[in-house]
Amino acid sequence: MKRLIATIAALTLAFAAAWAQDLAAVTELYNSGAEAIQTDKATALKTFEQALEQATALGEEGAEIVANCKSVIPSIKMSLAKDLVKDSKFAEAVAALKDVQEVADKYEAFDVFDEAKTLIPQVKNSMAGTLLNNKDYDAAAAAYQEILDEDPENGTVALRLGVALNGAGKAEEAKAAFEKAAAHGQAATANKQLGNLYLKDAAADLKAKKYAEAVTAALKADEYADNAQALQIAGQASQLAGKSSDAIKYFEQYLEKAPDASNAGSIAFTVGALYQQAKNNAKAKEFYAKAVDDPKYGAEAKKMLDALK
Repeated sequence: MKRLIATIAALTLAFAAAWAQDLAAVTELYNSGAEAIQTDKATALKTFEQALEQATALGEEGAEIVANCKSVIPSIKMSLAKDLVKDSKFAEAVAALKDVQEVADKYEAFDVFDEAKTLIPQVKNSMAGTLLNNKDYDAAAAAYQEILDEDPENGTVALRLGVALNGAGKAEEAKAAFEKAAAHGQAATANKQLGNLYLKDAAADLKAKKYAEAVTAALKADEYADNAQALQIAGQASQLAGKSSDAIKYFEQYLEKAPDASNAGSIAFTVGALYQQAKNNAKAKEFYAKAVDDPKYGAEAKKMLDALK
């Protein structure tokens, strides 16, 4: 019996010595990770992950090292992710930050989790902005759309999405994005963009002899951006469509908004002629009088005034 007791005691001492050696090895591993943080964060991270695994296997003996590793690992991962951002490796940074979130949540590093959550949309926005600046419009639009899906009321992102879509030649989708931007705090800039898009549509429709569509688009352009040129197009389209009263109305609105335009005299002469055709000689004379100094139509305007006296 004494011999059995002695054997058990020897085994216990042997196990204790082994645990002590294992704990010492894990402690040394942990310390080497700590030393590497300043010079090689990637190596430090791997070392801490190894120390965590080995310390966990020690149970209560390694509990302190486990806790320390769980505290430091999320922070190192965060630092590595930020390095990717500094190097403009945005896609890799987003993936790294998502991993940071997962590890921080697992290890209850809530401050690190919250920081990663805040940084992800910022990094995505930087990536999208870089793509837009590089005129990679399709990729930029996809990146901005992803951000907007996660933050539907972000008017700034919606505005930039519209710019990217317009650059990619997707005018109708761009209009929808600008409408969304206008509804969420970016009305001034978004409406100007919408005005430009509808003005472009109006000019194209006029060239294609789609006069009704040209008027509709022109009035939309003026609605969004108070655009004198749009009213000129509306007047031209109406005149060509044989709608003289509408043409007069839009040309008069054009002259009210752009009285000093280089073509003001020619437009005034046109209005005078339209009024004359409508047998409204008083209004005809009024507008011919506004055209007498026009270098192209002035002489004809004087002739018409003399004829209407």
